[in-house]
Amino acid sequence: MAKDLTGSNIDRQNILNNPYAVAEIQKSIGIKGIEFHGKVVLLKEQVAAFFEVTLRTIENYLASNENELHQNGYEVLQGKLLKDFKLAVFRQHGTETDFGTMLPKTSQLGIFDFRAFLNLAMLITESERARSLRQAILDIVIDTINSRTGGGTTYINQRDEDFLFSYFKEEDYRKQFTDSLRDCVDMGNFKYPMYTDKVYVSIFKENAREYRKILQLHEKEKVRDTFYSEILDLIASYECGFADQLQQKLQQKGTKFSSFEVDVLFKQFESQAHWKPLIEKARVKMASRDLAFRDALHRQLQEYIFPLKADEFEKFIGEKSMELEQRLAEAKDVMKRLKERE
Repeated sequence: MAKDLTGSNIDRQNILNNPYAVAEIQKSIGIKGIEFHGKVVLLKEQVAAFFEVTLRTIENYLASNENELHQNGYEVLQGKLLKDFKLAVFRQHGTETDFGTMLPKTSQLGIFDFRAFLNLAMLITESERARSLRQAILDIVIDTINSRTGGGTTYINQRDEDFLFSYFKEEDYRKQFTDSLRDCVDMGNFKYPMYTDKVYVSIFKENAREYRKILQLHEKEKVRDTFYSEILDLIASYECGFADQLQQKLQQKGTKFSSFEVDVLFKQFESQAHWKPLIEKARVKMASRDLAFRDALHRQLQEYIFPLKADEFEKFIGEKSMELEQRLAEAKDVMKRLKERE
């Protein structure tokens, strides 16, 4: 999906909050700056020169995007910090260099760290160099995520350390759900996909076919293999809860329900107030993660899309995340040890 970084704060923030992508971009650009408090920073004059625009252009973008740029590393130094910065410049580069002559005699000075520099690159429309950099940024982000996930993101959900437990537990609740449909609903086998879709639509506004299309899943790929652990947990809650309700109502009625009766019961079930915060959280997780990691847009959930925080990138592409194959191997080892103890 084509991204317009100049017009989307969410797309910009998803890049800037991804420490692995930012590190690769910084390595690729190789821009030189001033070492200050453990990071490389740039003066406004340096930034203007890099993007081949006027200093006034940089100041205009600072004025119109002040909150975003400050959030992402732009800082105004004054007092002791400013003195420390000037000393750092003189120690590293001396007073006669370009760095030294750029320092104005002022009581405050704005500096860009690398994230703020990238942020500005994703905003400036007047610079051809910024446009080229934006394309490079998008390519590097995709390459970084793909390299850290082994070449694809369809099953990036399985790198979450909570996935395996949620996946196996959900299977138990799924059986409880299908058994209740079998015993309580007077319909043919169509009732299983039909009421599964009702659960999906209630939680994330898409049936299985629509979800498959958005993620571009092949025919043999299982939808549930791609769900995040939080989605699996909520589906399991729906399935075991509605299964229990069907069983209780069957005891009162004594005969199986028609599809119309089950529809009424499900409507009552999904309308319970306690679902609302859980559903909203699940929608945010699915919509935001799929856009950032899978480049998949759930149009029905656009209002739930927010930028991912750095810990989300750590969770799915960081050092602690692992492929499902590794987790299964570890789980088998644990089960083997437990059996040997018995």
